[in-house]
Amino acid sequence: MKIAVIGGAGVRTPLLVKGLTRSDLPIEEIALFDVNPERLDAIASLARSYARTVKTFPTASLCVADADFVFLSIRAGGIEARARDEAAAIALGVVGQETIGPAGFAMAMRNVPPAVEYARLIAGLAPRAWIINFTNPVGIVTQAMTQDGNARVIGICDTPAELFADVTRVLDLPADRCFFDYFGLNHLGWLREVFVDGEPQLSRLWDDDPLLERVYRAPLFDARFLRQLRLLPTEYLFFYYRPREALANLQTAGRTRGRDIAALNERLFHDLMTAGSSARQLYETYLEQRSAGYLRLEAGGASGPARPEPVDDRASELAGYDKIALAVVRAIHSDSNAIIPLNVPNRGALRGLADTDIVEVPCVVGANGARPLAVDAMPDDVRELIVRVKEYERFTVDAASAPSMDAAVRALSLNPLVGTHALARRLVDSMKPLW
Repeated sequence: MKIAVIGGAGVRTPLLVKGLTRSDLPIEEIALFDVNPERLDAIASLARSYARTVKTFPTASLCVADADFVFLSIRAGGIEARARDEAAAIALGVVGQETIGPAGFAMAMRNVPPAVEYARLIAGLAPRAWIINFTNPVGIVTQAMTQDGNARVIGICDTPAELFADVTRVLDLPADRCFFDYFGLNHLGWLREVFVDGEPQLSRLWDDDPLLERVYRAPLFDARFLRQLRLLPTEYLFFYYRPREALANLQTAGRTRGRDIAALNERLFHDLMTAGSSARQLYETYLEQRSAGYLRLEAGGASGPARPEPVDDRASELAGYDKIALAVVRAIHSDSNAIIPLNVPNRGALRGLADTDIVEVPCVVGANGARPLAVDAMPDDVRELIVRVKEYERFTVDAASAPSMDAAVRALSLNPLVGTHALARRLVDSMKPLW
């Protein structure tokens, strides 16, 4: 088996290589490609230290020929563009976050064109390869790639699986016997119920505030609100449910998550130059620091409840991009029909959305790819938001595919966190995603 990684200089690559090469998959080589050769050399060296006997190498060419799987993880403009986008949004009184809102829009505008072009190249050079898309915003980028005619694209995100792992930990459930009734779009999803041997489990949470508070790594949602909703939203719903608090917290902090990660990354690559045998320890410390700051600024700097290791290790089997990627590759290779939450064309799974819309739902994954499971009707109090965000995503794909100021403003004005044509124009002019 050959695996190619486009965007191989990304900081998640060593984790991905570690998971893949220490699995039971018959991997013979992993080719790493990136437009930044200096960073690629540093990351490839680190990845090789985790790879054991599998040939892992940087390449100056795309090197996807004969690949069975191609991972796409690009960031056009780099982390600095994220930091600028988030700061520009905050300056105009809108939440800054790189996958939703204005910063997510700007990222989509930059990432969609190269992602679609890579998909075309892969289809020509490795027509049987499955493309596993990590590139954010995952839902929008995957929509653009599949809309362009490539049906062998699967979008992955670990956000749903992280929530699943936390719920099984809090309720002490056997993860391998759980079915998760989950639905939504990427970074806009809700867990409706967890079943164990056919028995629903979430009723144990609704009247137990301490348990509810332990589900999330930061104090994002009020227990009373969750009881009324009778759903567990993923963490990114904080920006939709409490946008004013998120904005105020970021304004008080005087910096953004993007700026913090940019500083962490700069220090990581600087230190890797002279790290020698301590490179892995340095990298693992970096990962701990990056994880510790997740959503902390947006939630007001509170550290939130501790997140211990799950009592049942199987609860964390899909938690993390590297683990969910491994699970998808293994399920396709072994034709196991594993159930994994993924971003795929709707095909009727969520009523009220088009069959070609990318949705995030549990999928049966086997040799024929990922097929979405049908989902019960969406509750009224979330359906409107899903439909509106999906409309915004469709127009964003169109704007990124044929860029113009008018198309960009029209798309961004549909985002619920923006809402007006005038504000959208000011944001687009400030961020200048493609101009």
